[in-house]
Amino acid sequence: MAEELDLMGQDSDGGSEEVVLTPAELIERLEQAWMNEKFAPELLESKCEIVECVMEQLEHMEENLRRARKGDLKVSIHRMEMERIRYVLSSYLRCRLTKIEKFFPHVLEKEKTRREGESSSLSPEEFAFAKEYMANTETYLKNVALKHMPPNLQKVDLLRSVPKPDLDSYVFLRVKERQENILVEPETDEQRDYVIDLEEGSQHLIRYKTIAPLVASGAVQLI
Repeated sequence: MAEELDLMGQDSDGGSEEVVLTPAELIERLEQAWMNEKFAPELLESKCEIVECVMEQLEHMEENLRRARKGDLKVSIHRMEMERIRYVLSSYLRCRLTKIEKFFPHVLEKEKTRREGESSSLSPEEFAFAKEYMANTETYLKNVALKHMPPNLQKVDLLRSVPKPDLDSYVFLRVKERQENILVEPETDEQRDYVIDLEEGSQHLIRYKTIAPLVASGAVQLI
């Protein structure tokens, strides 16, 4: 597992750049994406390239194990590690699908209004799943309920009917890169806006929408 893997990222100008990762660094990226997705109230940016690289790495590890000597203790240890990686990967994907099912109108609306060059929240497969899920939901509602109602009530606005992600919910985070002058909005009318500094390595409980851009940039890690 010593070889390096190529991963496409984005530079500061929005263009693509090739990032070279070791297998250990790749798994660390997957675990970070998993934790962020698990604790963020909204659907985060798709990490499909990390997912694809991890799946390729698992196939490579499987090939190596087939060539290994039977009975070797290292084989059992590597298989345990592979199962751990598979669990993290499947949990990450399940978490994303659960959010898509829960917030599908808002997820699709965000994708529809996404500006050119802006990162997508959905992989191509997730986008197809979300569209199919919405079409099936609309068909079900029409066949089971709406067609039996008066004509003026036979339409439903799913954007208004389905709750949005609660961006005001609070999350725990660990600071990976020092941040200065983070604006914190008041919780009550009696309070005023104030700014805080986030020191590297410190942990905080804070409203998600305050630090959502820092989660996206990787400056903080949800825990």
